[in-house]
Amino acid sequence: MHIIVCVKQVPDTAEVKIDPETNTLDRSSAPAIINPYDSHAVEEAVRLKEQFGGKVSVISMGPLNAVEVVKKCIALGADEGYLLSDKAFAGSDTLATSYILAQGIRKICRREAYDLIFCGKQAIDGDTAQVGPGIARRLGIPQLTYVKAVAAVDPEQREIKVHRKLDNAYEIIAAKMPCLVTVEKEINQLRYSSLPNMLRAARYQPAVLKAADLDVDPSMIGLKGSPTSVVKIFAPIQRSRGEILSGDEHFVVKQLIDKLSTRIA
Repeated sequence: MHIIVCVKQVPDTAEVKIDPETNTLDRSSAPAIINPYDSHAVEEAVRLKEQFGGKVSVISMGPLNAVEVVKKCIALGADEGYLLSDKAFAGSDTLATSYILAQGIRKICRREAYDLIFCGKQAIDGDTAQVGPGIARRLGIPQLTYVKAVAAVDPEQREIKVHRKLDNAYEIIAAKMPCLVTVEKEINQLRYSSLPNMLRAARYQPAVLKAADLDVDPSMIGLKGSPTSVVKIFAPIQRSRGEILSGDEHFVVKQLIDKLSTRIA
């Protein structure tokens, strides 16, 4: 079984700041990490490899320093990694990014077909949850989104069955492979990297593929291929602290009504 996992390097949103003068993200203020949802995607792929055999290939798009994210996936148990990195990719929105990643998958799978593609549900820096479904659409394969558990995989029947998360429940759905799966964090518990995998990751050098290697249409990548753009980023206005009313219930209700009436007026 060949499983591909799409991963992304993102700024740690717990430490990211917004420049008050430009209203843009100050990425230098936060360390780069692997998108947390993608870590769970890698973990699930490795678990299926351990169960059924095969290999796990990781693919990422980003600047050259994103090789560290790919190497992190090797430490988690992936077998090989690819980084799609080119100045022509800069400024790509979710539409262009899904196109580039789909072309990257076609490139690395020319000689070996894939059975499953795993992605994190969304990236914590964009929160769109659009790239995974976009890849599936471009590759013409089924997509199973918001997956909280893989119930069964049948390599012989070429079928996967999953639990798809809903607001207050989950549904059991099945699809024929190859297909794409986007995962929730609750799909598994991350394990510690083994020492052999950590040593291998330290020495590993991912293959770096440029635009010329992927046979991409220049009009569909970067800013030219991105119909959406971020016009402005700003921090929400900090609200003042509320007031706590005290006293018996009749007095508190009267106070509340008076205050609300004053604000409405």
